[in-house]
Amino acid sequence: MAKKMAQVKFVGQVTKVRQEKPAEVIEWPRSITHIHTYGMLSPFFQGLKEGKLRATFCPNKGCPENRLWIPPRAHCPDCHTEMKWKTLRNPVIGTIHTFTQVVYAGIGIELTTPYWQVDVEIPGLATIPKSYLLHGKPAIGIKVEAHFRTKKPTNTVLDYYWVPYEQPT
Repeated sequence: MAKKMAQVKFVGQVTKVRQEKPAEVIEWPRSITHIHTYGMLSPFFQGLKEGKLRATFCPNKGCPENRLWIPPRAHCPDCHTEMKWKTLRNPVIGTIHTFTQVVYAGIGIELTTPYWQVDVEIPGLATIPKSYLLHGKPAIGIKVEAHFRTKKPTNTVLDYYWVPYEQPT
């Protein structure tokens, strides 16, 4: 009598189909604990909890890039010098450079969908940081103001977002 060979078995959960047309969309539940350090970028995330937007800059006077960086960099991408920190003055006002509507967010994006992902130009930055619009409908060129989740922060980049800017009267 032949010995029965061990077989590989599926032990996960069967995915639920949410939508079939125009493309199939499934729910694929996952549960893991990811332990991550922010390392030299920790001041950025600490600032968000305090309602402050912090950027990095290169202190090397000989470096051709002297603008600020958000998301922050630990080292200058041009000369590799360790970056220094600067806190932007509140209110931080920017201009929507581009946007997209997120209908199906990826794993780890714990926002209700749909939401508006916005790329916001902030004067003095070498970068155009990405975040989300808390309410309203975006348009290229409109002014927005940075706001912060200081009560029950997520300790992630989701702790800052943009709202349409209403100029004081």
